[in-house]
Amino acid sequence: MTPPDASHNRWSDLDRPPLDVPALRRGLLRPGSLWTSLDVVGTTGSTNSDLVARADALGEGAVLVAEEQTAGRGRLDRAWSAPPRSGLFFSVHLVPDGVPAERWGWLPLLAGVATATGLARAAGVDTALKWPNDLLVTVDGVERKAGGMLAERAGDGVVVGIGINVSLREEELPVPTAASLALAGAVSTDRLTLLRGVLRSLEHWYGKWRDAAGDATASGLQEAYAAGCATLGRRVRAELPGDRALVGEAVAIDGDGRLVLSTDDGLRAPISAGDIVHLRGAAGGLS
Repeated sequence: MTPPDASHNRWSDLDRPPLDVPALRRGLLRPGSLWTSLDVVGTTGSTNSDLVARADALGEGAVLVAEEQTAGRGRLDRAWSAPPRSGLFFSVHLVPDGVPAERWGWLPLLAGVATATGLARAAGVDTALKWPNDLLVTVDGVERKAGGMLAERAGDGVVVGIGINVSLREEELPVPTAASLALAGAVSTDRLTLLRGVLRSLEHWYGKWRDAAGDATASGLQEAYAAGCATLGRRVRAELPGDRALVGEAVAIDGDGRLVLSTDDGLRAPISAGDIVHLRGAAGGLS
């Protein structure tokens, strides 16, 4: 008898067990919680695309997790892919009633703060944030990207997607500048524990921000993001829409979540959208 193809066996990689959905629901879907539903799918193209399509029907607090994404997207429509069960790939639906729409731009930065603080507790690994929405870890003294966030409008709310490389091995990384929590020396790579930690942290920060009507200063979000932002204090190149670029020192995160550059000609330029390249800093090199 021919044995089944191990690639189709959900337990074929014993270091990467599937998520325990009942345990996740017991721990997160509590009375009074932000989280109202949680679904896990084996494979999908993009949890963000799926949740955007279903957001109105599911309402605020819906969580969609995929064991594998085949068409995951980062900023600027960059591809995001990883082996099955090697990371956390999930999206959440938020409807920030009472928060002016012009303050919703803080949501991906809020997700970054929540992810970093949640992982610090659950994984025991130091992380940093690269503006606007990359999660960095240090491997052999070099900062490398281990995750990212993407926010998209969905009807009356926003879907925020979060991707985190958890157990990827060096040979599995899509690019040399990528990393995983395991490669950064995490004390735990149990995805159940990590997902619960990040979602609880996200609920905490979202609640503070929403209760402050989206005021990033009053909620402590602006201070927390600046404290964890690896971009501040560095000389950077901002690659802007329209094939423009601006070089300067990143000196602040302003009240609208924009990165403020001090340029060589003495101007202070707020950047609201663009790709940031770290030209030098504590970790050295380009990133």
